[in-house]
Amino acid sequence: MRSVSEIATASSSWLSTTHNSVPTSPSFTSSSSSRPVYMNYVLISAIAAFALAQSIKVFTTWYREHRWDLKQLIGSGGMPSSHCATVTALAVAVGLQDGVGGSSFATALVIACIVTYDATGIRLQAGRQAEVLNQIVYELPAEHPLAESRPLRELLGHTPPQVIAGWLLGTMTATIIHLISYSGSTA
Repeated sequence: MRSVSEIATASSSWLSTTHNSVPTSPSFTSSSSSRPVYMNYVLISAIAAFALAQSIKVFTTWYREHRWDLKQLIGSGGMPSSHCATVTALAVAVGLQDGVGGSSFATALVIACIVTYDATGIRLQAGRQAEVLNQIVYELPAEHPLAESRPLRELLGHTPPQVIAGWLLGTMTATIIHLISYSGSTA
């Protein structure tokens, strides 16, 4: 019968040779997991798409209303949808980096669909209801307790053209950043 120390020595020898001969998954060996966050192409694409969409809203507000409104830099609603631009850039960037057959792309795509549905459905309807409620409160007599309440935010959701503009912006942003990062890594 073998002693415990002989079994332990044989097991550790077997583990070290087996570990070295087993191929590892590409996701664990890729250099992308060891890159710093500021070089994360997917994250940069999503943040850039969000920042571009919010900045564009300032100009679309000026074009539509002939006034500069810097609150658009942090506000929701408006043209283009920054929510849709962000999640579309995220999904496209994941697809370009990891391929469209993996679970990471599937996750990003499902999240993009949920955010789009929320922006065009629930949040848009909530904004329309806020308009009606604000009008009702405005018409109340001054002595009514609700007459002095703050108005509800009306610009919450997005129309289909705003969503489509967000999709296009997100797709273009992720693609351009991918091309820039790809050309920089091969140079």
